[in-house]
Amino acid sequence: MDERTCAVVTGGESGIGKACAIALGLTGHPVVLTYFADVGAAQQTVAGIVAGGGRAVAVQTDVGNEAQVEALFLAAEQAFGPVRLLVNSAGLNMSGIAIENQTLAGFDKVLRADLYGPFLTCRRMVRGLAQGQGGRIVNISSIHESAPRAGGSDYDAAKGGLAQLTRTLALELAPRRIAVNAVSPGMILTPMNQSALDHPDELARKEAAIPWGRAGTPEEVAAVVAFLLSPAADYITGTTVTIDGALSLTVAQGA
Repeated sequence: MDERTCAVVTGGESGIGKACAIALGLTGHPVVLTYFADVGAAQQTVAGIVAGGGRAVAVQTDVGNEAQVEALFLAAEQAFGPVRLLVNSAGLNMSGIAIENQTLAGFDKVLRADLYGPFLTCRRMVRGLAQGQGGRIVNISSIHESAPRAGGSDYDAAKGGLAQLTRTLALELAPRRIAVNAVSPGMILTPMNQSALDHPDELARKEAAIPWGRAGTPEEVAAVVAFLLSPAADYITGTTVTIDGALSLTVAQGA
């Protein structure tokens, strides 16, 4: 994939999305990153890419809104040409609400961000590519796509659906040479884990449950994503790469 290929990164204002946007921008790809509300944080990401010699713009986008996704891709195409790289990182964490207290609106809010969003962006990217152009997509999932947590019916269902969406699109789009993969992180030190970042005792307790002995960083996830988007990964599609320090392997241990 040419280093000038335009990349769209959703959720680029913080966490894994920010790290992915910077990693791609600093390797020569023009980047269009989305943000939901924090324009200042999004512009910091843009500034970091530009300071390193890259090109980037930020577009406010609710990825669960079809019209806003269309506007995002039109802006990207007008700025940098066809979008052939896509990272779906925007999303919401679990609500922690038990099923009997879960509202339809609350459940739908998480699914719109974490599942409808990737569906809409993947569909729009494919629609914007001519036959033979090819492309690469990476969806940021979670180890909780298969390892459920009480209070996570919204998030776990969304990530489980995203796993199947990834595999289905990989099969469907392989003849067009559009690869679709996923990365499933465990505990990563992002704003989704802000409580652990703010409270050392909580961080120590959670890291003690990780066989590798520590949480991961957004930059480590971004390195995996950058590889999956690179020419070196040309023959990889329909795969989920887990990056969790073996946390997901501890199921059924100790009892």
